[in-house]
Order: sequence, then C-alpha cells, then structure tokens
Amino acid sequence: MAPDSKLHAATRARILIVDDDRQMCQLLVDVLAEEGYLVEAVHDGRSALEKFRANGCDLMITDLMMPRMRGTELVKEVKGIDPDAVILLITAFGSIESAVEAMKAGAFHYVTKPFRTDEMILHVSRGLQQRRLCEEVQRLRNEILERNSFENIIGKSEKMREVFSIVRQTSDLAANVLILGESGTGKEMVARAIHHHSRRAQGPFIPLNCAAVPETLLESELFGYMRGTFTDARKDRRGLFQEASGGILFLDEISEIPVNLQAKLLRVIEDKEVRPLGANQSEKVDTRIVSACNLDLENLVDQGRFRQDLYYRLNVIRIELPPLRERSEDIPLLAEHFLHKFAPQAKREIESIDQEALAALMDYRWPGNVRELEHTIERAVLLGKETSIGLKDLPLQSQVTDGSSVPLAAAVANGYTLRDLEREYILRVIESTYGNKAEAARILGVDRTTLYRKLEEYKVKT
Repeated sequence: MAPDSKLHAATRARILIVDDDRQMCQLLVDVLAEEGYLVEAVHDGRSALEKFRANGCDLMITDLMMPRMRGTELVKEVKGIDPDAVILLITAFGSIESAVEAMKAGAFHYVTKPFRTDEMILHVSRGLQQRRLCEEVQRLRNEILERNSFENIIGKSEKMREVFSIVRQTSDLAANVLILGESGTGKEMVARAIHHHSRRAQGPFIPLNCAAVPETLLESELFGYMRGTFTDARKDRRGLFQEASGGILFLDEISEIPVNLQAKLLRVIEDKEVRPLGANQSEKVDTRIVSACNLDLENLVDQGRFRQDLYYRLNVIRIELPPLRERSEDIPLLAEHFLHKFAPQAKREIESIDQEALAALMDYRWPGNVRELEHTIERAVLLGKETSIGLKDLPLQSQVTDGSSVPLAAAVANGYTLRDLEREYILRVIESTYGNKAEAARILGVDRTTLYRKLEEYKVKT
C-alpha cells in the first residue's frame, strides 16, 4: 500500500484486536498497521469492553474462546452499546454451531483459524465499508430529521432556539416534561416535537385537554373502567394511560384537574401502574407524561389548588414558551408560513405581504399569540381582494394605526358574517383570559359546555 493510502486508512479506521493468544494479537496488529490502520490490542473481553466504552472503535476483531468473557458475550455487550458496531469473530473451533452463535450475537463475519492475512485484510475492508454505509445512512436520517425537526414550530429568535435546544436534549429521556406558556404559543406542537424525536416515536401520542372533559368523566377517561362499574359501563374500557403506554400522554391544561384526582394521578406517575375503576388489580404502564399549562402553577400550589408533590413530579424538565410579543423577529417568518399554508384556498393568486402590513403585524401585541396571527393571515388570505396582503386586509389595523379599537368597523369593512363575529369574539375573550375557559364562559354569559360546543362548531383549537 502506498504511504498516502496508509495515512488515509489510518485517519478513517481504528481497529481493536481482542485475543488471549498474544502471538496472534501481535500478528494482526502488525498486518493491519502495515495497511495504515490505527490498531490496539487487549487480551480479554472485559478489558475490550472497557476500551470500547471509553473510546469506541471502527471495527473489532475478537477471538471466540477467551478467559473472563467469551467472544459471543463480548459481541452482545458491544452491540448493546453501539448497534452499528462491526465485529469480526475468529476461532480455531470452526463449526456450524459456533458460526450460528456468532452471527446471532451480531458478528459481521466469522473467520476460522488458521486464516490467510490477505483474507483477513479483505474482511476488514468489507467490514469498514459496512460501517461507513451505516454511518452514511444515519447521517442522512439525521439530516432529514434536522431539516424537518420543527417545521410546525417556526422561529429564529434566541428564545425559540433555546426551546429547540431543550427539545433536542431531552426528547430521549424518560423524565416528565412541563410546558408553560400563554394560550396560542404552541404548547401541543412542542409536545409533538418531543414525541417525534424520542425513542417513543413509534408509540402513541395521545393528547387530552383536561378542561374539556367534565369532572365526572375525567377519572374514567384517564384510568379506564371495568364492565358494570356504573350504569353505562357495558364493557371494559382502557384508560388513556393504558392507551399511551409505550408513548406519550399529553395532558393539556393540567391545572384543570380536580384536586381529588390529583392524588390518583400522582400515584400512577410514581408507581407506573394504573387500576381502572372497578378493577381488583393494577396494570403496569410505560407512559411518559408531557403536561402543559397557561397559568402559574406555582401560584396555584401556594393557593392549595394544586398538589405540591404532583407539581414536582410533572416539573422535572421545564420548557417555557415565550409569547409572540417577545419574539417579534419571528413574525415575518410565521406570517410567510401561514401565507403559503392558506394561499391554495384563496380564489386568487397571492404573492406576498406588503411592507406596511408586515410592519403593522410586527407592531401589534398579539394577545392570542401565534394562533391569533394564524387566524389573522387566514382571514386576510380568504377575504382580501388583491394579489398581496395589505394593511386594509388586517382587522387589527385600527389598533396599530391610532391606538384605538374599532372591531365593528373593521368587521363591516371586511364583510364579516354574524358567524364570523361570534367566532372572533369568543376567540378574543378566551385570549383575554389567557385560555381560562371557566372565566371566558363567565364573561360570555354561557356555561362551559356551551363554550366547548361553540369551539368545536367553529373548529377552534385552544
């Protein structure tokens, strides 16, 4: 091999030899070093495992029969650390049984002693090629994930980059996550991003709005029930903890869980098992909890409305989403995203948002955060007349031009229907109460059941 080729081989491949036969070790070290690889040797499986954990390697060659740990055991241990590890297994005891054992353990190839050095060099070359292919596949997967990581959570501001960083760092952990932020900031999107990037991505993601379920039904919704437990229990029903096992249960508006249910929720989280209503035995569940709240939970704890021990259990990893008014540099990106999202629904071609309208969007305070911005762009796209969105297409124009609020005038100017007005007013009241449905229902003069029916009718997600 030419000197520069050897240098190239050395920079791309580190090989670990494991054999209690010191002469065999030295032979392999000499042969592979001559080919330009970086080669180390150890003489038992335990030492090899310690080396691999500390520094890793690109390829391992191990004997089958060794003291302290057999080669097949070493293969299993190494593959447990790195599933893509490439391991050649050699032995003087060539047989079909040992070959099958080695391949089942995860060995890349099986070589019997005595072997020719050129044969070993060829196997090493093919093993390293396999390693490079695995790394390239993983690189492409990561690239695709990175490109689409937060396609529905848009932002370049420092605060949003911090949120993205926490999601990346914590997605694969088992710890519970608490997402805090005002209504409309995208808490469920962040929860879904955590699920998408975790090892639980193939498992279920089950969301529950705790405020949307009547108190009398919430317990059976979460924990399930057995047939005959109550009048309408005609068959067994699994609760959401069971349905979400192996995945993530997203508990939105966690502050709305009644105090009497908080103790049972705490017990399920601590014991990782759930007992359906009417059942005699508990069932193990493997469910990660991601919860969200738009209220100050610490204040609720101080008021005795939320259990302190449950708060600590939920608040292991904390993600705080900034309101849109604190990241105005993200508004052009978000507005452009929503423009492209809704443009296909328009009866005309829409090319852009003009500078005057964009300035108004950035000046506005956005009490409803990203959700309000989305509705604003959707309305402008569907009701506007021009090929670009202008200031006249924005119902918030009177609020940013002269500081006053003339919603009826804006509604008349934009040709709103009574249905549009009712939907808009309900949304604004909810925004003004920071998502507190009970308070919003009180202001609107309706009960919460009516409010939720209206939200479902208008397909409003809050």
